[in-house]
Amino acid sequence: MGNAQSPAADPRFTSATRLFSQTELDDVKSLFASLAAQSQSDGEYISLSVFKVYIGFEGPLGDRLYDLVTQNRKDQKLTFEDLVIAKGTYEKGTKDEIDEFLYQLCDVDGDGNLVSRSDLEAVISGILDNISSQKVDESSSASNQKPISIFLDAANFTKDNEGNCGKSMSFQDFRNWCQLVPSARKFLASLLKPSSPSSQVPILTHQEDIDSSILLLKKEHAWHIGGALSHLESSEWKLLYHSSLNGLSFNTFLGNISNAEGPTVLIIKDKEGYIYGGYASQPWERHADFYGDMKSFLFQLYPKASIYRPTGANNNIQWCSANFSSDSIPNGIGFGGRAGHFNLFISANFDNGHTFTGPTFNNPCLSKNNRIYPEVIECWGIVQKGAQQEKQDGVKGTVLERFKEDRNMLNLVGIANSSN
Repeated sequence: MGNAQSPAADPRFTSATRLFSQTELDDVKSLFASLAAQSQSDGEYISLSVFKVYIGFEGPLGDRLYDLVTQNRKDQKLTFEDLVIAKGTYEKGTKDEIDEFLYQLCDVDGDGNLVSRSDLEAVISGILDNISSQKVDESSSASNQKPISIFLDAANFTKDNEGNCGKSMSFQDFRNWCQLVPSARKFLASLLKPSSPSSQVPILTHQEDIDSSILLLKKEHAWHIGGALSHLESSEWKLLYHSSLNGLSFNTFLGNISNAEGPTVLIIKDKEGYIYGGYASQPWERHADFYGDMKSFLFQLYPKASIYRPTGANNNIQWCSANFSSDSIPNGIGFGGRAGHFNLFISANFDNGHTFTGPTFNNPCLSKNNRIYPEVIECWGIVQKGAQQEKQDGVKGTVLERFKEDRNMLNLVGIANSSN
């Protein structure tokens, strides 16, 4: 009896604990204790139902994540060791380890880590259901039909399935899809961290008398674009210009956005029905050449959703020219490419433009044809939390300074009066 020994600890658990600071490990212990208490398991494990409430995700994706965290034991008992091992990979692992975990997560039916089209469709459907239930402004209301296809059609399925019809998504296919739809990866990577802001949908604000049905930007589109931005830029977006309300006018466009203090999102719907645009990190200001920085990017919203970031091949990011008489300086707004052969360009007349593939963003033609004819153009200003707070602090500082000046002036007046 004296020689009895405790079972050896799982080496994966031992390795995972080394990834956390003592404070972080204590936080995981507190989390486990709380969820285990809710599971009525005498503190031994977390039940599936409690786990799904914690991550805020019902349905097959919640089931699949529970299976992964419990190492596919199928015993419906998520232990403290399971949680530490999963979080060690999910939160502390390398990008390859995290992507592999997320790839397995998308294998919703658990048939051998092969992500089929139906698997990915279930994942996207669950995500869209989740973001639809979040509190967002009514201006972002979409039709009752979930736009699953725009995200699904951005994926490739190149891996042959032995004995099965159709193809599956390889690991590289999955990583390529995450590059095009970064909001999906950001969402999936936040499920074990429900307090993370990365899955939030920006609040879309505009004048109350505007019919939200005319807006191109729906909440799933805002979520998609916001996935390529920091959480400070994914809080609130304000409508600055809409061609149906303000007219297809370049001068009106520039006038409406002139007061925008932060980045903007430009969206175009052409007469072919394609919807696309660009995120401009710098203000739209009159220049005779390209300007901007590598934070800007192009995107598609319909018929499929994709994001194209700068490759670094050149610095031809933003273009905004007005009232130039030289043929070498096209008047209008655009992104990437070269003058006269942009990745995306709208002429100063706002009645035509073009889109070409190119190395700046490594994007395809964004519409059905290279020549485009805008039907609707809208622009949203991004309200940055940090900038907004600085502005408020600046106003407070100005008020305080004025108060001090007024007080000093009153004191001087009082002194002068007392001496008379």
